[in-house]
Amino acid sequence: MIVQDIIKQLEELAPLVYAEEFDNVGLLVGDKNAKVSGVLVTLDTLPEVVDEAIAKNCNLIVSFHPIIFKGLKSITGDSYVERVVQKAIKNDIAIFAIHTALDNAFEGVNSELCDRLGLQNKSILIPQTGTIKKLTTFVPKQDAKAVRTALFEAGGGAIGNYENCSFSSEGIGTFKGNEASQPVVGKPHEFKQLGEIKIEIVFAKHLESNILKTLFKTHPYEEVAYEISTLENKNQHIGMGMVGRLETPLNEDAFLAHVKEKMKCKVIRHSKLLNKDIKKVAVLGGSGSFAIAAAKAVGADAFVTSDLKYHDFFAAENEILVMDIGHYESEHYTKNLLVAYLTKKIPNFAVLLSKINTNPVKYK
Repeated sequence: MIVQDIIKQLEELAPLVYAEEFDNVGLLVGDKNAKVSGVLVTLDTLPEVVDEAIAKNCNLIVSFHPIIFKGLKSITGDSYVERVVQKAIKNDIAIFAIHTALDNAFEGVNSELCDRLGLQNKSILIPQTGTIKKLTTFVPKQDAKAVRTALFEAGGGAIGNYENCSFSSEGIGTFKGNEASQPVVGKPHEFKQLGEIKIEIVFAKHLESNILKTLFKTHPYEEVAYEISTLENKNQHIGMGMVGRLETPLNEDAFLAHVKEKMKCKVIRHSKLLNKDIKKVAVLGGSGSFAIAAAKAVGADAFVTSDLKYHDFFAAENEILVMDIGHYESEHYTKNLLVAYLTKKIPNFAVLLSKINTNPVKYK
């Protein structure tokens, strides 16, 4: 098992292509071809976490937050970030960060938050745009079924709860090759007309390389005619935040107590109580002030997030209960999610949960 093998498994859960543009995800330190002795999963990579990895013989740290977020102009050990990088390199420890790729994954951060709070019928709060692509290609009639089937097997044609979705139309294709051509039908310099099937099939953005590889492998023509376009359709399975419903409505005080217990919060900052039951709940792990309007738009009774500023609470406008449970508190179960996932994918391999509480915020 090498580092890249672990990364491949993690990208099945949360493809890095769906991370936010501002983020810095992926392998930040280390050699992707290094053999892995063990994996330590953490929320943050601090110097003491690297020490823990060394003590537990783990040479790969899978971290939710990226230790390197902004560019480093020097690595002299003057900051904790530089000291982490120095110590990791000195001890041949790789560091991989998944951050907003997991935020945007359907079974990621916000799904875990929903599960912890007992929310059902989960859906994405803010679907990501530009993640659905469409392939259009033109295939001889006799080869259309084989090409279409191969594209399905490569992951194409999946739309929500449906798979093997495509559209085909029939027409006439024309072509004439030059002296260097090797046409499957006809000869160089010969004008040909051929009955063809136009196949249209959608696919998720992260599958583009595999879809094209499959197309070129199965298409009979020397020059494959195809187009790829990015659709404006919103992807209902990729995006920030989630919405779910409580099986039994709770009054506001009971819901606050419920969240405090389930997320192990010492304190919850919240907007004005509205004296109504909480049934529909929006969640967004980490900094979520930008999603208050979206939570209101979907008719949520409460919005659970963190890092709200003073004026963000005014945005509730007596329409929704806005709750700041703390950044660490909203995401700390993420490492449990990753350990459970990796343990299932690669059983009988050392995948360990970091025992270090990396929360920098303290309470009295």
